Amino acid sequence: MNEVVDIKELNDRIEKESSFVDMIKMEMGKVIVGQKHLVDSLLIGLLSDGHILLEGVPGLAKTLAINTLSKIVDADFSRIQFTPDLLPADLIGTMIYSQKKEEFQVKKGPVFTNFVLADEINRSPAKVQSALLESMQERQVTIGEETYQLPQPFLVMATQNPIEQEGTYPLPEAQVDRFMLKVVVDYPKLEEEKMIVRHNVAKSFPKATAILKPENIINARNVVKDVYIDEKIEQYILDIVFATRFPEKYGLEKFASMINYGGSPRASINLAMASKAYAFIKRRGYVIPEDVRAVCHDVLRHRIGLSYEAEAENITSEDIITEILNTVEVP
Repeated sequence: MNEVVDIKELNDRIEKESSFVDMIKMEMGKVIVGQKHLVDSLLIGLLSDGHILLEGVPGLAKTLAINTLSKIVDADFSRIQFTPDLLPADLIGTMIYSQKKEEFQVKKGPVFTNFVLADEINRSPAKVQSALLESMQERQVTIGEETYQLPQPFLVMATQNPIEQEGTYPLPEAQVDRFMLKVVVDYPKLEEEKMIVRHNVAKSFPKATAILKPENIINARNVVKDVYIDEKIEQYILDIVFATRFPEKYGLEKFASMINYGGSPRASINLAMASKAYAFIKRRGYVIPEDVRAVCHDVLRHRIGLSYEAEAENITSEDIITEILNTVEVP
């Protein structure tokens, strides 16, 4: 009985603490028409301190979305266009010799900001992609002999174009795994596109207002961690991840030859964190199975290694995740 009271108290507290979510969505809605899933994913990444990989054709408001979010949070934003001739120093900074002071001085790169948009990340070679790795994982950058902490909050949103594969450098598995979510952005609906055209041909384009400070986000992250996750839900998350590793144990023998490797422990952690953030966005103090199912595709789609057989039979990681969600017992 005691726990029931606590849950009610927690629920009330989280409902109060998460009131700013609706304000963010309202401000985002002024600029971004539709794309609710993209906005939710950005909020999940922001609230659970995770990075996002976006895949979609050009022109679907990916850059506009993160730029708008940084304005709403009143945070610093930098966009880095990844090209084949980009160097790690262009990203993280370098040591420059000052003749006046007769010493080397550190010139920090564009990664020293709150929101980083790594545009077309697969256009740059591995050495540049891995320079971003340290900053994503450790939240720090090493230049010369010194290590510098990055500002908080720090969110990397990388985009890649799925159509054009010529002259691109696919992201290595280890790096893809560092992204909490991989979100596939789709075309807007007909009515939404009508609104988009109207916005863009009008005299002035709508602007979002700053309603939060970066400190508010850091506080909200601590509240998200308080969202209650029951042991049964934890078991459900582990069953889903383990089904990607050992499908035969969950009655999915047909996928045994289709999967080279399943989700790592990072998948389980991120699935739990994303579920908590999703519950928070829905202004609830506890996680329900629907929260796990809502974020599951985004958390797992880039963590399942497909075999040649799967590719030959046109089976995607999406199909496997859907099948796992339909098979694994829901608490």
